[in-house]
Amino acid sequence: MSGFVSFVGSGPGDPELLTLKAVDRMQNANAVLFDDLSSGPILAHAHEDADLVGVGKRAGRPSPKQNHVSRLLVDYAKTGARVVRLKSGDGGLFGRLEEELVALQEAGIEYEVIPGIPSAVAAAAAAGIPLTRRLTARRVQFVTGHDVSGKLPEDLNLPALADPFATTVVFMGKRTFPLLVQTLHGHGLPLDTPALIAEAVSTPEQSLCRTTIGELSKRLKSEVGTAPALILYGPLAEPGNV
Repeated sequence: MSGFVSFVGSGPGDPELLTLKAVDRMQNANAVLFDDLSSGPILAHAHEDADLVGVGKRAGRPSPKQNHVSRLLVDYAKTGARVVRLKSGDGGLFGRLEEELVALQEAGIEYEVIPGIPSAVAAAAAAGIPLTRRLTARRVQFVTGHDVSGKLPEDLNLPALADPFATTVVFMGKRTFPLLVQTLHGHGLPLDTPALIAEAVSTPEQSLCRTTIGELSKRLKSEVGTAPALILYGPLAEPGNV
């Protein structure tokens, strides 16, 4: 007997930003394996009898190993359960989706992937700006701010990240941003390049701060905080001036 796994993107945190399909799968699931950023009011949509299992990973905190998470998915599905794997934002963006898909494929378990609103899109919406701008920001690029060791990745495409005509979104990058800025400045990116740090996007704790990459680098050298954050930089529009 084999169950079915739905990989559900829960969006940035506001339960009203869930898709109708996401809500349907949660209401009909026997088990929901959720990330830290997909907890709270979002889980109110789960069936009252469903098993709720936290499997989230957060920098600097004890977290389940990836092979353990994949094993849980397989074990639940093998009981015939309908399983939701709830991932923050969109599961295909820095969400370790592929490892879990491979585990299910190897076990012969069927699945589906339901997209969610990416946190980068929600951050831009909250700030009232577009991610692209005609003539000045023709390209958007998403990059992770740390590798598996928590350090700035060594294989970043630095010329691309220093492109003044691209909007760049850095995921999970508060701790490594000062080093990234130092490196990008060495590749020609001005320190007065506009930046936006968006913390706890779409939740009651949301904080948006407009600054420059130079000033944000100084701030993050002394104060990082624990709130999940995205950093956007490049030719960012001012609200009402797009």
